[in-house]
Amino acid sequence: MRLRLMRLRSFVFFAAVVLAVGTAGTAFAGPKGKGPKGPTIVDVAVFLNTQSGEFETLIAAINAADPAVVATLTGGGQHTVFAPTDQAFANLGLNSGNLCLLSTEELTKILLFHVARGRRDAGEVTSSDTIRTLLGTRLEQANGVLMDQLGRTSAIVIPDVPAANGIIHVVADVVLPFAPTVDPSGCAS
Repeated sequence: MRLRLMRLRSFVFFAAVVLAVGTAGTAFAGPKGKGPKGPTIVDVAVFLNTQSGEFETLIAAINAADPAVVATLTGGGQHTVFAPTDQAFANLGLNSGNLCLLSTEELTKILLFHVARGRRDAGEVTSSDTIRTLLGTRLEQANGVLMDQLGRTSAIVIPDVPAANGIIHVVADVVLPFAPTVDPSGCAS
């Protein structure tokens, strides 16, 4: 786990440099006149995943959720995202291939619980006791560790990954607004 985290930090640093310089901005920018100028939160997650392979489940979850989630994360507003790694999802028994175990509604709510309005860098996040999420509920926060509605914790392991429409903080665990209902028949074709 420690080696994976070190490797991910290297990729995140590399991505931040590339995106800051702007060479990736033209490759990942949305259609002309739509969204922010430069790579969006989703673009950055996809780019990081191509480099590290650590965000496959998050990207699949965004695509499987209500389309409003991807619209929000690629839109022009500023947002802060607490982005779980593949290992964070695996800790819940989830991966990109079995997200269908959750309903679209629950998956959407879980993702919205990882997003806050505004661009909040690590300093602003760690100076807040609570963070209001797009779901309308709050995450508790102390010293870079988030606490969800079930009393579970998730540390911010890589802060301040920039995007044109916000900022990403990589977290070690998925935070939950409620205990999700796993439906084994949800993946039946």
